[in-house]
Amino acid sequence: MENFLVNNRPMAPKDWAVDVAVMLAAFLFGCGQLMLTASSIVIPDLELRQYLGIVNVVPDTSVFVALALTTLPLAARRRFPWPVFLFVLITFLGLQSAFRGFSLTVVGPAVALYTIACERGRTEAAVAVALAVAGVLFADAPSRTASLAFFTRFQNVALLAAAALAGYAYRTHRAYVAETERRALEAERSREEEAARRVEEERVRIAREVHDITAHSLSAVSIQAAAAERLVDRDPAAAKLAIAAARTTAKDALEEIRGMIGVLRAGDPAAETEPTAGTERLDDLAAYLRRAGVDVALDTGGYDRAAVPAFVDVALYGIAREAATNIVRHAGAHAATIRLATGPTGANLSVEDDGRGAAAETDGRGHGIAGMAERVGLLGGTFAAGPRPRGGFRVEARIPLGAEKEAS
Repeated sequence: MENFLVNNRPMAPKDWAVDVAVMLAAFLFGCGQLMLTASSIVIPDLELRQYLGIVNVVPDTSVFVALALTTLPLAARRRFPWPVFLFVLITFLGLQSAFRGFSLTVVGPAVALYTIACERGRTEAAVAVALAVAGVLFADAPSRTASLAFFTRFQNVALLAAAALAGYAYRTHRAYVAETERRALEAERSREEEAARRVEEERVRIAREVHDITAHSLSAVSIQAAAAERLVDRDPAAAKLAIAAARTTAKDALEEIRGMIGVLRAGDPAAETEPTAGTERLDDLAAYLRRAGVDVALDTGGYDRAAVPAFVDVALYGIAREAATNIVRHAGAHAATIRLATGPTGANLSVEDDGRGAAAETDGRGHGIAGMAERVGLLGGTFAAGPRPRGGFRVEARIPLGAEKEAS
């Protein structure tokens, strides 16, 4: 019976203060109504007052006590909605005709009924309305004449129905506001999850690149060490060469890891699912753009792949791939140019298109540019992305070739 007798909702001191204020307002309203109906202000004609059975006297203490019994329990209306409603309704129905010439106000049962419609479900509100209306219709009316009794019943039923509708309307409004706030929070959470997902995808790609680079280097070191072990007695000179080659390979792998490991702030042991691609697959990237309806010009004549460390080559391809993806998804371009070259300052990559530009950072699609800039920055290079003077968009990356080697 706890769910029926007690409303399981938190009640702060402010909530109790509001309920006490409602109780006092209902009691004062009832007192005012008693004074007005007992006086000649509402019905000034004496003969009509005598015909209706209304006496022109001041209500005594018993009348105010009866009124208090129908209103004071409202202080606990939200904590105990059903017990309060049943108590004030039965008290009102039993005492409304106990005093000759006075009629108790229905404000107590109306407020209690409003509380049930607001705090409880639709079914409970309908049951409470049926009980209140039935009680008002079939209980004795506080009037001697049939016309005034009918008017009193009609007035009380109308007030009870209005209170129930008001409570249900407020409950519906409160549920609508709560759902709107929930959807807004869910949308904000979805945007944050999308941003985190895109960053995590970039980390997974870098994890695969690190895995493939280190796997290749360690395999070469293992082969050279095995060769040195077999040749150390028969051909010491060849064994020394094998050991030197293993040392160089290990040193290069260490330099590559130092250049890329800063991006990996969270590991993903399940990330090694496909081999890492380098600039040797730029032709596949161009074919991808052509299938999307973009005319591609690929210029790699000035690029010496053998002189570029593997981690730089992989990073350049990753940037070109991300730029190509942005072109297809967001730019609406018809032509694009990919240029790759090596020079005294390092390896240079530029990707240009004639579209409308990249996605804005605030629309949930601009994290590819942020990922490219982060990768280039960790490798000690420079990155620029923005609209071209003659229209379209340009992405340019420059990564030094020898800075990491000298630093190590």
